[in-house]
Amino acid sequence: MVQTKLPQKKRQVMILITLILSWEAGSESIRYSVLEETESGTFVANLTKDLGLRMGELASRGARVVFKGNRQHLRLDPDTGDLLLNDKLDREELCGSTEPCVLPFQVLLENPFRLFQAALVISDINDHAPEFPAREMQLKISEITIPGKVFPLKMAQDLDAGSNSLQSYIISSNPHFHILTRNRKDGRKSPELVLDKALDREEQPELRLTLTALDGGSPPRSGTTEIQILVLDSNDNAPEFAQEFYEAQVPENSSLGSLVISVSARDLDAGSFGEVSYALFQVDDVNEPFEINANTGEIRLKKKLDFEEFQSYQVDIEATDGGGLSGKCSVVIKVLDVNDNAPQLTMSSLTSPIPENLPEILVAVFSVSDADSGRNQQVICSIDDNLPFVLRQSVENFYTLVTEGTLDREERAEYNITITV
Repeated sequence: MVQTKLPQKKRQVMILITLILSWEAGSESIRYSVLEETESGTFVANLTKDLGLRMGELASRGARVVFKGNRQHLRLDPDTGDLLLNDKLDREELCGSTEPCVLPFQVLLENPFRLFQAALVISDINDHAPEFPAREMQLKISEITIPGKVFPLKMAQDLDAGSNSLQSYIISSNPHFHILTRNRKDGRKSPELVLDKALDREEQPELRLTLTALDGGSPPRSGTTEIQILVLDSNDNAPEFAQEFYEAQVPENSSLGSLVISVSARDLDAGSFGEVSYALFQVDDVNEPFEINANTGEIRLKKKLDFEEFQSYQVDIEATDGGGLSGKCSVVIKVLDVNDNAPQLTMSSLTSPIPENLPEILVAVFSVSDADSGRNQQVICSIDDNLPFVLRQSVENFYTLVTEGTLDREERAEYNITITV
């Protein structure tokens, strides 16, 4: 595996405004829950009631709802105090496989300033059926294979979460095989075909079975694939990997062609039956950023990675010998973050002009964020020390800018303030 040491770079973003502000926030926390795909405009809650405010107070205090980033998932009617869905929400699009799906937001009030922490929980509905990566898979099994032999099969994928996700597999009725559903270390469920009765190539050279994946919905949704089984004469050893489960790490800025990890399988047979070729299967991401050398088992990068888009990948590797027998292993590839995103500043409130001769006037409320992780996500805000203003940090990367002492318009009528993040 190639490891790259990157120099630490200090990233900055600057915004120029005319006067700015700072506040102190409370620690109130509210949580609301809605089902995904609920229609836009659906009532979620009444903030006047939930925050213990008087009728009309939300409007008089300039209440606003602030989400991280540019999307506003909720809208507030300040006259009624009703909190409404701004658009249909897709849990899988917003949170992927993360469960629970929680979208933090803040409710800001002014005159006096107050901040309420809140969260919108998106509950999953069973809107996806399990899906196999192909409509048909093929197995080659020797007729001398002893009953009890287990054959790992390709997994189905279900984008839903929790009980609505993939739960089990079933196989069409037949005298030779039954199916097992195995719970893997990575939390996914994989099918395994178990031989119950020995095969006889001369009696039946080919079998066709239907494999069905079921989720836990009510009623359950399903997906199917057909298994074609070719009965072989004499290849009695399948390739076996040195490990059932591999883990690798790769920086997100790795160059194309970089070696991620090498896997190895051994086949005890001789000649062509002992020659192993490798194939890679990836069901979690249609972009498939990795490729494998069929002869060496080296997994290399073929597309650029982005930590902010995907933090890890799960791939299956299949080793097949010259007689068609195969073995499988799984590889989890974790993408390492590098400092490739500049901080972002979001202005929530700005007051200009402001009165003179009054101390500690609230000028602006803003938040800062960085799409990177760990130390690369930590940000520092500052302004020119020679200005009569001060920055104060609140919660959740929120800041306020207030006047330091009183200002005199006759002495100076305007200030331009640069915030450096």
